Amino acid sequence: MKLNIRTRLTFQFTYIVTFILLLFSFIIYYFSASYREAEFYSRLEKKALTTAKLLIEVKEVDYNLMKIIDRNSLNALYEEKVLIYDNTNRQIYNSLDSDSDPISKTRLDQIRLSKSIRYHEDKNEAIGLIFTLGSDHFVVIASAFDNYGRSKLRNLAWIILVGFFISIGSTIFVGRIYATKALKPMSNVVKQVDKITISSLNMRVNEGNGTDEIAQLAITFNQMLERLESAFEMQRSFVSNASHELRTPLTSITGQIEVSLMKPRTNEEYVTILESVLEDIKNLNALSNGLLDLAKASSDISAIALHDLRIDEILWETRAELIERKKDYKVAIKFSEPIEDEKELTVFGNQHLLKTAMINLMDNACKFSPDKSVDVFLSARGKYIVTEFIDNGMGIDTADMEKIFHPFFRSKNVKNITGNGLGLSLTEKIIQIHRGTIAVESQLHKGTKVTVCIPFLNI
Repeated sequence: MKLNIRTRLTFQFTYIVTFILLLFSFIIYYFSASYREAEFYSRLEKKALTTAKLLIEVKEVDYNLMKIIDRNSLNALYEEKVLIYDNTNRQIYNSLDSDSDPISKTRLDQIRLSKSIRYHEDKNEAIGLIFTLGSDHFVVIASAFDNYGRSKLRNLAWIILVGFFISIGSTIFVGRIYATKALKPMSNVVKQVDKITISSLNMRVNEGNGTDEIAQLAITFNQMLERLESAFEMQRSFVSNASHELRTPLTSITGQIEVSLMKPRTNEEYVTILESVLEDIKNLNALSNGLLDLAKASSDISAIALHDLRIDEILWETRAELIERKKDYKVAIKFSEPIEDEKELTVFGNQHLLKTAMINLMDNACKFSPDKSVDVFLSARGKYIVTEFIDNGMGIDTADMEKIFHPFFRSKNVKNITGNGLGLSLTEKIIQIHRGTIAVESQLHKGTKVTVCIPFLNI
C-alpha cells in the first residue's frame, strides 16, 4: 500500500517517539526495580545483624525473649524469617513459631566462604551473612517478601503502561497535525504548479519566505519555468522563422521552374534559369546545414565528443577551407603576443563545432567588409585563450546589438547580402558548450570586433 508523505511522516514521528518512550520507560522501571531490591536487601541485612547482636551479645536476651521481640516488632517485614547457625551448623534461633525447612550444609558453607550472599527463596528474597563474636562465627540468614516495595513497583508499571499508550495516541494525533502543517506550503506549491500549462508558462509559484527548503523548491521551480518559457518562446520563434526562411527559396525555385515550363526557351534562357535555381538551392542547402548544426549544438552536451585541440591549428585549417571556397576572402591570423606554453593554446572541445564557429565568424567578417578581409588575433589572458576577429565592414546598428544572437535575425543594413541569420546564434551555442564567452563590439560604417574567450585545457 502506497502512503502519502503526511502519513509517512506521522508514522515516522510515532516510531521515533515510541522508541524513545520505550527506552525511557525501561530505564525508569529498571532503576526503580534495582533500587527496590537494593533497599530491601539493606533492610534484611539490618534485621539479621540486629537479631544476631541482641541474641548473642546481650546476655539478658534469650531465645524466648528474642521471639517475643520479633513478634511485637513494629518494623517486622512480611513473611519475615531469621535463622542463626553456630560453628557446628546447629540452628540456635528461628524467628518462626513453626519449624521451617532447614538450610542445607552447602548453603551454609557458601555463606561462610563468601561472607555475604543474596539469593531468592521462591518469591522471597534472602540474605546470608557472618556474625563474628570472638572466635565464634555465626551464620545469620534473613528472608522476607517485599510486599510494599513490589506493590509500588506494580503501580509504577501500570502508570508507565497507561502513560505510554496515552502518549502514543497523543503522538499520532499531534504528529498528523504537525505533518499537515509542515506540508501545507508544499501542498500550496503543488496546487499552484497544477494550474500551470503550456499556455500559461508565464505564471510563477509563490516563493514564501525565500529561505526554507520549500521556498528553495519554489525558487528552483520558477527558474525552471523561466528556462522552459524561454525555450518554448525560442522554439516558436525558431519554427516560425525556419518555416518562413525555407518557404522563400522553395517558392522561388517552384516559381522559376513553372515559368520556364510555360513556353519553350532558348538555351541561354535555360542556363540563366538553372543558374538562378542553383543559387536558390545553394542557399537552401546552407540554411538546412545551419539548422542541423544549430540543432546539434542545442542537443545534449554529454553526447558531443570532446578532445584536446590546438586552437591555432583549428584557425589555420578553417582559414584554408574558407579561402578555398571564397577565393576573394583575405584572412590574416596573428599573435597579439608570443605564446610559449603549448597548454595556453590547447582546449578541450569538439573539432567540427569549433571549426563551424570560427568559419562563421571569419565568413561574416569578410562578407560584410568592402575589402573582404578580417584580422584574427590570438592571445592568452589569465586562464583563457582569447581570439579576436576584427574587420572594417559596415558594422551593426546599436538598436540591433541585443538581437544579433537570435536565430534568423539580420540587421536592416545587410538585407541585400545573402545570409540566413543562423551564424552568430550557432556560434554562441558552440562557445557556450566549450565553457567560453563571446562578445561583440561594433560601430556603424567603422567595423566590428568579435571576442571569443575559451578556457585552457588545465582550468
